Amino acid sequence: MQVELNKSVGERILHAVLFELIGNVLVTLVVAYLLQVSLLQSGTLSMISALMAMVWNYIFNKIFDELQKRYAFERNFLMRLLHAVAFEVGLILTLTPVVMILLNLSLINALIVEIGLVLFFLPYTIIYNWSYDYIRGLLVRRQRQSGAIE
Repeated sequence: MQVELNKSVGERILHAVLFELIGNVLVTLVVAYLLQVSLLQSGTLSMISALMAMVWNYIFNKIFDELQKRYAFERNFLMRLLHAVAFEVGLILTLTPVVMILLNLSLINALIVEIGLVLFFLPYTIIYNWSYDYIRGLLVRRQRQSGAIE
């Protein structure tokens, strides 16, 4: 699959917002249920996490695209796996203290929560990005075809 690397700032923001909206609605509900915390607590954690993740998503994907331009690698499964793992490691480093504070957890328990979130977000990240690129490709081809007809 050919992936467009010259995305606009608006599209990069849309990509990140959609990713966070879908993922964090799911996380809010699951965290509240599993940890027996209020939806307010899990929702607050999800909102803060989403904001931090959106900023990180934008920065990380911009860097990743620049690396792809420089080294001309393909986004095959292995590269998408590396992409997702590197993204999540950076996010864990910033979110563990937030989990500790918001849910009043020890470092170990906060790390366990973060590992649980990674176990959710790692496959979610791969599936979301692959689906996003595929759907975007379909839409771009359709737009180019309709533009060529007119």
